[in-house]
Amino acid sequence: MIKVLKNNNHIEIKGHALFDRHGKDIVCAAVSSIVITTVNGILLIDEDSINCKDSSGFVEINILKENKTVNSLILNMMNLLKELSKEYKKNIQVEEVD
Repeated sequence: MIKVLKNNNHIEIKGHALFDRHGKDIVCAAVSSIVITTVNGILLIDEDSINCKDSSGFVEINILKENKTVNSLILNMMNLLKELSKEYKKNIQVEEVD
């Protein structure tokens, strides 16, 4: 299961969806696409606004500068991940502790 935890300005995404085998897992692909697109978009606008660490099965995002654009993109990412978790309850769990 992929677990997403947002706690104030810190976001952790860890685990594997296990919906299907490696290379065919649509839940994993969706999560990766949502997160990578969001991170790349934020970094394109202001490369100093977030810090992102990525390794196999683990992504850590730290929000360093808050502004309307960064907040909107992070909110959009979290909403997309929540929507995905409604369809794939056994594969992704999203929690916010703000």
